[in-house]
Amino acid sequence: MMAIISGRKLSKKIREDIKKDVSKLVSETAKIPHLVVVLVGDNPASQSYVKYKKRACKEVGIKSTVINEKESITEQELLTMINRLNDDESVHGILVQLPLPDHIDENKVIDTIKLQKDVDGFHPLNLGYMLLGRDGILPATPKGIITMLKSENINLEGKDALIIGRSNIVGKPLGTLLMKENATVTTAHSRTQNLKEKCLRSDVIVAAVGRPKLVTEDMVKPGAVVIDVGVNRVDNKLVGDVDYEAVKDKVSYITPVPGGVGPMTITSLLQNVVLCFKRIELT
Repeated sequence: MMAIISGRKLSKKIREDIKKDVSKLVSETAKIPHLVVVLVGDNPASQSYVKYKKRACKEVGIKSTVINEKESITEQELLTMINRLNDDESVHGILVQLPLPDHIDENKVIDTIKLQKDVDGFHPLNLGYMLLGRDGILPATPKGIITMLKSENINLEGKDALIIGRSNIVGKPLGTLLMKENATVTTAHSRTQNLKEKCLRSDVIVAAVGRPKLVTEDMVKPGAVVIDVGVNRVDNKLVGDVDYEAVKDKVSYITPVPGGVGPMTITSLLQNVVLCFKRIELT
């Protein structure tokens, strides 16, 4: 029987716990966890994501500051700003909303964010810690996906998991986290051959490429677990990378779009802000 893994419902429960944790930390330290989000340019999708993050922070008692910069800001000006935030003791988390304008090197920006304030978990050292199984800040979307799977007590040990997409933000780190759960992981990408056959052999499919309805009913074996990370706008409607209506009655678990991985990504970010606060203020 198919079950929907609702990111909205799970997020609501987790955020209640985060709110209690934040309240306790404020009482103990007389300081408020503070996230600064830097938004460069006027990309509508980025503006929307930042709005959701700010709203979520307010919901759990985290202070959030949004710095809006014009697209014309130079790379050096942006790096100087990040260094200023690195040195600001009132700031516990720094997030630079991606993508950035072409004239700014995203890698330089990510590398400049102080490791202890890297709430996105994109700093090379945090990614390295994750790869080695050491204690670091995990990227929010992969962290949220693992939380969703565990919330349904889905046993990943020995299962064949296919990740469609090899991005540094989702695909690559998620593969590491799934292997940590003892899954056998395959990563597919734009040059993968026989994608359908690989899907049909998989117990878990994670679609994360940004192609509407890429995964169709004939690509999924009965009882599979399907996680849809895709967010695509088609005919002014949000759809995922999975043909949800065609696939949902064939699988054991599936995430919807919207209301699936998206809310859990933001919730995982909130958890990361609290974790950064604890490491800065309590150690």
